[in-house]
Amino acid sequence: MSDDSKTYPVQKTDAEWREQLDPMQYQVARHAATERAFTGKYWDHFQNGHYNCIGCGTPLFESDTKFDAGCGWPSYWAPVNSEVIERVVDRSHGMVRIEVRCNKCGSHLGHVFPDGPEPTGERYCINSAAIDFVKDNPGSGS
Repeated sequence: MSDDSKTYPVQKTDAEWREQLDPMQYQVARHAATERAFTGKYWDHFQNGHYNCIGCGTPLFESDTKFDAGCGWPSYWAPVNSEVIERVVDRSHGMVRIEVRCNKCGSHLGHVFPDGPEPTGERYCINSAAIDFVKDNPGSGS
């Protein structure tokens, strides 16, 4: 569901997206669908590591910013940095929300709400189908 007026650094055809992503990932990332609450693989996942964009592999969220918001989707209080996330006003479904997308490939990730914990007060409510977890390597020194 990328904004056609914006050009993202990672560009793929619809056929390429369909080949790369499974059906749920495709519907979420490319058409702004939402997986059902409490069904995604990361809503209750708490391991050390980071969560990358399913579309392009860009690191988006670190495990130390993840928290249990009780909403049924993975929730984070901040992305890895302000450049990786694009915020777009979403007026669908009779609501006004702030959609968040990967700023590199335009994949729909979820929404951000102003009801998260400190220090940001934000809750990035993200679809598991839009992200991929990579476990930290304890010997990496990072």
